[in-house]
Order: sequence, then C-alpha cells, then structure tokens
Amino acid sequence: MTDPAPFSEDVVRQIMRHMNDDHAADCLTICRGLAGRPGATAARMTGMDADGIDFAVTEGGAEGQVRIPFSERLTERPQVRREVVRMTEEARAALSA
Repeated sequence: MTDPAPFSEDVVRQIMRHMNDDHAADCLTICRGLAGRPGATAARMTGMDADGIDFAVTEGGAEGQVRIPFSERLTERPQVRREVVRMTEEARAALSA
C-alpha cells in the first residue's frame, strides 16, 4: 500500500522555500510553458503533494492558482528534484517551439 501523503508539511515548506528563493525563474518558466500562461510575469510555488505542484501565477496584473501534475506519483523526496528539472526542461522546449 502506498502512502497517500509521502511528504510532510515541513518537507513541503522546505521545498517551497528553496524553489521560491533559489529557483524563482524556473517557477515562472514552468508556469509559462506547462500551465498555459505564456504572459505570466511572476510565479511562486504555493504547495505540492505526491501528484503535482501548485503555483500562484501573476498574469495581466491578477494572481491566479495553477496546478501542474507530475509525470508520475512521487514517493520520495529525491524524485521532486528530478521532476522539477524535467518540468523546467519541458517548459523551456515548449516556449522555444
């Protein structure tokens, strides 16, 4: 049986802090390229679970929420990094197409 919530609130807060402090540009790229928000001017991670990652996205002066699903259900913390790198690469490719 799989754990329905493999990431504790503390782990999610740590990941959010890291993404928002060290990878703000990647958050924006992911939202522009994978969330269908090419005009977004800002994005910040607001949460995640085993199935996807959540962002607050600013576009046209208004902030909205987007959720981007992971390519598979994640069960371990190291998978988060790999998945975010994959998302960033896919978003860059989509934006340059």
